[in-house]
Amino acid sequence: MTIAVWIVSGLVALLYLMAGGRKVITPEAALPATFPFVEATGVPLLRAIGALEILGAIGVIVPALTGIAPILTPIAAIGLALIQVGAIILHVRRKEYGSLAFNAVLLVLPAFVAVARLAGY
Repeated sequence: MTIAVWIVSGLVALLYLMAGGRKVITPEAALPATFPFVEATGVPLLRAIGALEILGAIGVIVPALTGIAPILTPIAAIGLALIQVGAIILHVRRKEYGSLAFNAVLLVLPAFVAVARLAGY
């Protein structure tokens, strides 16, 4: 089980680093084409979400890996899952149903990591 938790943790970190990185580094002029929902959230909120995703990705790996404050790992995973709850709500309100399956995966994976880490794996 421990190996599975590390594999899923690595996948979560990779996915959120990529997603958060895109939100942070995409030029403002290209944001509407890449993230159509930016008109509803605004650029500052989109950038903040990206930064939180990057921090969450780091938090899912580093504390558990180093053994320094390992309780931060499930907290980071819960934070990432909550970001996805917000994303799902936003996409449903905007009737953007095409991304919901991917958002569901991005919700379930960090939730798994949180539960597994809290259980001691």
